[in-house]
Amino acid sequence: MNRRPRSVSRFGIQRKIVANMTSESWRSIPHVSYVFEPDMTDFIVKYREFDSNLKKEGKHVTLNTVILKAIAEALKKAPQLNAHFHFEPKLVRGKVTTYDQIDISMPWILPDEKMMTITMKDIGNRSLGNITEYMAKTAKKIEKTDVNEAMYQVSMHDTFDKLSKGKFLQVGQRLFGSFTNKNHRVHHLTGDAKKAYDAIPDDDKITYEDLQQGTITVSNIGASTRGHDGTLAMLMIIPPQVCAIGICSLTKKPIVVTNEKGEDEIKIRTTIPLDICFDHRVLDFGEVKPFMDALQDIFNHPESFLKY
Repeated sequence: MNRRPRSVSRFGIQRKIVANMTSESWRSIPHVSYVFEPDMTDFIVKYREFDSNLKKEGKHVTLNTVILKAIAEALKKAPQLNAHFHFEPKLVRGKVTTYDQIDISMPWILPDEKMMTITMKDIGNRSLGNITEYMAKTAKKIEKTDVNEAMYQVSMHDTFDKLSKGKFLQVGQRLFGSFTNKNHRVHHLTGDAKKAYDAIPDDDKITYEDLQQGTITVSNIGASTRGHDGTLAMLMIIPPQVCAIGICSLTKKPIVVTNEKGEDEIKIRTTIPLDICFDHRVLDFGEVKPFMDALQDIFNHPESFLKY
């Protein structure tokens, strides 16, 4: 068959990092996925009232920010989800490190439609107002960031880390693949362009510090799929993390509820599907349930949660 390719594109450094991370994730982690759909109907009403009052003061908090904060608060009730896991399969030895600080790895859509995962630090100890400011500052930093250069920094740090752990063969193969074929070489800033980029203060651009591994990943899939029916059923866990959470779009659906007379009836309610993926080597549903219970409790009691 004389099939002519429409086009040929080779991986840049961003896709190389994603491909490597994805391969490691699916190769080494036994994923378990559960779709949790908390009822958000009354919470949404209270949120809109809350945000409407904020706008009178010239402030605004997005629903995405509110949900991110709610997830962080619920994680405090399920600390085993906010953890890193290191496993040595040949020796059958494992070590789980849980963290008090909740650093959320969050994929961001960039101006060129590409994606970069940025770690939002210490979300559990930030107020809704502070998270809003943090997100706005991050968005401004992205505007001045050269994605390839930022990813190159990540790649170099990862390479040195592997060298320090004695993974010489893996590093050698990576270098061989990157530099022996000009079509697959990693391109980064040099000369005057590099000097100009380095002159931008670190506080004004995304650096390696912003891209370091978080303690858990939260991906707002709903922002990309708004207007389409469907629910995320599986999300990649980024090693050494043990859990990833996907936020889907708000959904209206018929649900059986019990009225004041104790009778069951069908009502249209608003839910938010959350895909909770966890590493089954480390977690069972017993560790995940407190997270769901805490999140539902937050959505059932918006008055005590919605504070700027």
